[in-house]
Amino acid sequence: MTEANIFKKLGKNVIALEADAVAKLADRIDDQFSAACTLMQNCSGRIVVVGMGKSGHIGSKIAATLASTGSPAFFVHPGEASHGDLGMITADDVVIAISNSGETAEILTILPIIKRMGVQLIAMTGAVQSSLAQQADAVLNVGVEQEACPLNLAPTSSTTATLAMGDALAVALFKSRGFTEEDFARSHPGGQLGRRLLLYVNDVMHKDDEIPKVYQGALLRDALLEMSSKTLGMVCIVDKKNKLLGIFTDGDLRRTLNESKDFYSLAIDEVMTRDPVTTRQDRLAAEVVQLMRHHKINGVCVTDQGNTLIGALNMHDLLKLGVV
Repeated sequence: MTEANIFKKLGKNVIALEADAVAKLADRIDDQFSAACTLMQNCSGRIVVVGMGKSGHIGSKIAATLASTGSPAFFVHPGEASHGDLGMITADDVVIAISNSGETAEILTILPIIKRMGVQLIAMTGAVQSSLAQQADAVLNVGVEQEACPLNLAPTSSTTATLAMGDALAVALFKSRGFTEEDFARSHPGGQLGRRLLLYVNDVMHKDDEIPKVYQGALLRDALLEMSSKTLGMVCIVDKKNKLLGIFTDGDLRRTLNESKDFYSLAIDEVMTRDPVTTRQDRLAAEVVQLMRHHKINGVCVTDQGNTLIGALNMHDLLKLGVV
């Protein structure tokens, strides 16, 4: 067997072992899992995750996932907890302690203090009869039959199983809390979902001199010049008080061309769409996408409560910003 084939075989074996370890967790979603979820859901403080070594790395990720899905959480290194960081934990918190053996010295050292404070404890361990498990209010069994490491020593399958159990907790919690896409976006304002759900029309619309507009009575040819110069594929028609009267779009232009009308003498009032679809500046940009799709249009005028024109927006603007 070539070296390349050996690598592929070893890699596939690791994936198979870890997949099997995760699959077996399904049978452990039991009353203890429900108890753990209930403790976290009723927590009036924060969820504090502790773990040493590789378990600590997994714990950091679990805490981050919980925090980003509506369950305030953070990670505390148990070694540092013995030297001052234990002050970060309050009686209102719930602690998730991760230890495959259930006998991690740094965790066992801080348990008496945690329990004396009345903090609820959830153990994630591969040893359900361990010292950690015996002191826990809920025990989640994340034990595996075999590590993916050929020596059965390096935390591999066990850390993957623990991570999966943490995800199961987080998802179960945010489902029960009614956590929404908008809630998620507030925790991820820099991501695409944040842009899609947290941008308002006022943040993206064209304002002031960028608005393509002409006054009622203007000639169609002048309206076309305005539409071309502002490149939004539309022009808004207003009266002398800047009240919106209508809109003329690329689609209207095609229809006018088909009717073979005289472009040089035609007034915009004769061909504009009256009472067009509009939107408010305080509306979410994502809602306007749905509005445009529903009406099969590519642009909208933005007006205030008095129907005064204050902005313009088209689908290309939303595409560029990742809202669509």
